[in-house]
Amino acid sequence: MREVFHLQEEYLLSIKDVCKSFSGVKVLKNVCLNIKAGTIHSLMGENGAGKSTLMKCLFGIYKQDEGAFYFKGEPFNFTDPKHALENGVSMVHQELNQVTKRTITDNIWLGRYPTKGFFVDEKKMHGDTMSLFKRLNIHLDPKTRLDQLSVSQRQMVEIAKAVSYDARIIVLDEPTSSLTSHEVEMLFAIMRRLRDEGVGIVYISHKMEEIFQVSDEVTILRDGSYIGTEDIKDLTMEKIVNMMVGRDLDDRFPPKDNEPSDVHMSVKNLSTRYSPIIHDVNFELRRGEILGVAGLVGAGRTEMLEAIFGARTLKSGEIYIDGKKIDNSTPHKAINNKFALLTEERRETGLYPIADITFNSCISNIQAYKNKIGFLDDKKMKEDTDIQIKNMRIKTPNRREKIRSLSGGNQQKVIIGRWLLTNPDILLLDEPTRGIDVGAKYEIYQLIINLAKTGKSIIVVSSEMPELLGITNRIMVMSNGYVSGTVNTDETTQREIFNLSTKYLNNNREAEV
Repeated sequence: MREVFHLQEEYLLSIKDVCKSFSGVKVLKNVCLNIKAGTIHSLMGENGAGKSTLMKCLFGIYKQDEGAFYFKGEPFNFTDPKHALENGVSMVHQELNQVTKRTITDNIWLGRYPTKGFFVDEKKMHGDTMSLFKRLNIHLDPKTRLDQLSVSQRQMVEIAKAVSYDARIIVLDEPTSSLTSHEVEMLFAIMRRLRDEGVGIVYISHKMEEIFQVSDEVTILRDGSYIGTEDIKDLTMEKIVNMMVGRDLDDRFPPKDNEPSDVHMSVKNLSTRYSPIIHDVNFELRRGEILGVAGLVGAGRTEMLEAIFGARTLKSGEIYIDGKKIDNSTPHKAINNKFALLTEERRETGLYPIADITFNSCISNIQAYKNKIGFLDDKKMKEDTDIQIKNMRIKTPNRREKIRSLSGGNQQKVIIGRWLLTNPDILLLDEPTRGIDVGAKYEIYQLIINLAKTGKSIIVVSSEMPELLGITNRIMVMSNGYVSGTVNTDETTQREIFNLSTKYLNNNREAEV
């Protein structure tokens, strides 16, 4: 293992003894890091370990309390992100911040439009965007508005924007969380090309397989402290996990000891009216069962959950609970029918970012906190929030902390805790462990299995095949808006699930029938 800090010109970026505190809690403790030019350097650690905070200090979003940054041996400090971008440091954030009502071109060149006299040079801006996309092998129309793109396409636009600054240092914070496997390969090709051009890339990810695919070196943080840096060739998955969590994690998934019983929910002929459309979805969910939903991006998995929860307009279909037809035409009615929906995009549809943890924890169950004269019982809200912070192991100074200041994984835990306070019978979980580290994932898996053991019925949409195979009882596969098959988890393979995922890509179901 290397010495913690070297101030040498061979390092493109050096970070020395950086400390940062929020609300009196020290989240970075004398962290050091050295990045060589022409390398992909992965930064790993559990949620709350300080990875994103360290990079935000580098990028000028936060000001460190102590410590220093060096570029090729010379000290520097950025006052804000604009200052960082102008000096060759770009960052792609885990949560996208884009102007969705404007075009791709506008978003890439925002704040630095080329001009011709007093006017914006639209022709040059369009041409530069096309050249950038050609270089990165991105196939999108620059004139498309961002709100017409998928999350994965918007992520690729943000990565292209970072590259457009001709940065010498690029920070990628969980860039693959919304990308398909094909798009991940495209991103890795871009990263390798930039590395070969001498760019230093800091890559933050919780996906172990990706770390071994693309990294040259790996640095581990734990609880805000530097643990170590190793060449990727000297690491194993077990060693990384041990460094991250401070203990061996022998099993990736808890024992799957829930026992499904009778049919709890039946979905019959469910179709949505507006694009993207799901067609004639039929399935049953048993009490105490964990039903996985697999499929490629665009297969209709999220839309199916939203339709069940009343967040999408139905063209046809019926939902039955214990044999009785119910009305889930709105989310409010669905909540009253004891449904809960954990959404895929927590920033856009799950969080109240400027509110504190108490508000975010209690908002879905707000009626339960009203007293006889209609006022909210603050004491009860605080008590329930503290219980959820403890049970979910949320890393926060206190319940009054703004949720936007938490790490992505801890934000996800708050949202899961919020729904548990409504005491739902059926949980619809869309990518529940996205952006969560391996240790916290295990806790979420155990929570899901424990809920199933108490008789809750759970649907889990996930793009991670090992996750579906590790915690579910059955897996329903969707393809192009249709259910292409349902398999018993213990009797299937990744190949079978992939084949079902592609079943209706080239031909619609009616034509096949």
